[in-house]
Order: sequence, then structure tokens, then C-alpha cells
Amino acid sequence: MQEGLEAREATQGSRSAGPRRPSRGLRPARVRENLSAYMFIAPFMIIFGVFLAYPVFYSLYLALHRVPTDSFDVFGSLRFVGLANFQLLFSDVKFWWSVLMTLYYAALIIPAGIAVSLTLALLLNNRLKAVAFYRSAFFMPYVLDMLVIGIVWTLIYSPHVGILVRILESVGITAFSERGFLGMPSTAMPAVVLTNVLKGAGFGMILYLSAIQNIPQSLYEAASIDGASGWQRFRSITLPLVKPITFFMVIIGTISALNAFVEVYAMTGGGPNVDVGGRALGATWVTGYYVFDTFYNQFRLGYAASMSYVLLALTLVVTFVNRHFLGAEEER
Repeated sequence: MQEGLEAREATQGSRSAGPRRPSRGLRPARVRENLSAYMFIAPFMIIFGVFLAYPVFYSLYLALHRVPTDSFDVFGSLRFVGLANFQLLFSDVKFWWSVLMTLYYAALIIPAGIAVSLTLALLLNNRLKAVAFYRSAFFMPYVLDMLVIGIVWTLIYSPHVGILVRILESVGITAFSERGFLGMPSTAMPAVVLTNVLKGAGFGMILYLSAIQNIPQSLYEAASIDGASGWQRFRSITLPLVKPITFFMVIIGTISALNAFVEVYAMTGGGPNVDVGGRALGATWVTGYYVFDTFYNQFRLGYAASMSYVLLALTLVVTFVNRHFLGAEEER
């Protein structure tokens, strides 16, 4: 009883004393601890500021300026033009054609990438011989550089030395013997998409495989007891439970499509040309390649920077729309 009274008095005494303040001896130690933490993150903050933050603000500065046509000093003679570069974009047919080709590219590569990745994950989730080898083999192209893979597939699609054209000719198909896959407007974009899908399928396969292996087997066993077929188990169990991975693949695919450049640079250079209302426009002329051509070949720095900001706005809008619809569907 006496001990309980003493404990209550000690508790009341501590409450009346209010929050404890660090003693004077602890303050220098805390300052040294914070200083050490800032020293550890300083290298990253310096690299982030120089290579990421500064280019973002400088590109906005470029988007509001223009290089005079009679000047060879592309950085020293910039002239402030306000929003003129953005206004010029609205009347640029080539820019809107590149946006259309980018959307076409995204419409092909996103569903194809998800379908191939999910199919590989379902196949390699079974108990097969040398399954680890197959998983490594399918993942290997993802770590290779896109430029190297693009050059290799350019040779495969070639009408002169391409093995794919030779195989088709052996079964009587000669439609690609003259111009190959990349020389025809109707097949150039699907050929580029196929190359990129096969390169990135290993990454999606790993994501889907990890999600599928986390699904409790008891759900499949209960569905089998109820008489559900394999397709019904896939549609009612597997597909809903891997939806977060699908949403992630859609977001990543959208961003990759809006930034597509290396595969087009390595395989088609924006071509082949197609006649659109009397204008010769590239069948694979995506916005990423148009930004590159405007910046490095035409030295229109401000105009290229304004295009990059429009692409950023498109990326945010598409991401928001995807998140809204997929998130709403997930809440049902």
C-alpha cells in the first residue's frame, strides 16, 4: 500500500514537471549527430542538385528563350520570348503527328508487354525442369542496352541479311523481301514495339511471378473443390490479385512510351515516311525522337525544351487518368 502511494506521488511529480528538456550536455551531441547525418547525404544531394534539379530549372529557362537564327552562339545569345515556344507548338503539324505516333506506340506496347510478361510468369510458375535457367534467359535481355538490342533486331528485320525475312521466304511469303519490316510504314512501328516488348518482358515476368507466388494456394484448392476450371481460377483469383502489378506496368509503360527514343534512333530514325495530306511524315516519328532532332540537329533549344514540358504535362495527365480508372475499379 505504501509502495503504491509512493509510485502515485512520483507519477504526479513527473507530470507536474512537464516535458523533459534535453540537458545542456546532450545538445552538442545531438548537433554532432545531425551534422554527421547531413554529411552522409551530402554527396547524393550534390549529385541530385547538379544532374537532376538544375537541368529541370534550366530547361524551363530554355523553354522561355529562343536562339536567333543568325547566331552561332546557341547558349550565349538566348533571347527571352515568353510563351512563344509553347504557342508555336499548337500549329506544328509535325509535333501533333509525333504525339499521335507516341499514343499509337503506347497502345501497342502496353497491352503487349503486360500480356507477354503475365504469360511468361504463368508458364514459369510451374514445376518445370531447368526453370531457373529459363527465368534467367528471359530476364537477360532486360539488362542489355536498348541501342545494342535495336541494332541486332535491325539486322534480323533486314531484307538483305535478316534471318526473319529468309524464314518467311522459305514458306512462300515474299512481302518483306524488298524493304524488310522496318522499311514499310505499316510494319515499322509494330516491329519496333515487338523488339521492346521482348526486351522488357523479363522485368514484368519477375514482378508477376513474385505476385503469383504470394497468392495462397488454399484459394485455388477451394476453387477446384467447387469445380472451377483453370480459366475460371485465373480470371477470378489470379487476375484480380495481380492487379497492383498490372497498374504499375501501365504507369511504367506510359512513361516509357512518352520517353521512347533509343529504339527509334537505333532502328528507324523516325521513318519510313508516309504521305499524310501532302506531307511526308515518319511512321515512327515519336515525340522523344522529335525532341532529339529539334535539339541536336536543328539547335532550337527553347522549342525542344517547351516540347519536353508538354510531354511532362501529358505524362501527368495520362498517369492521373490511369490511376483514377484502375483505382476506382480496384475499390469495387
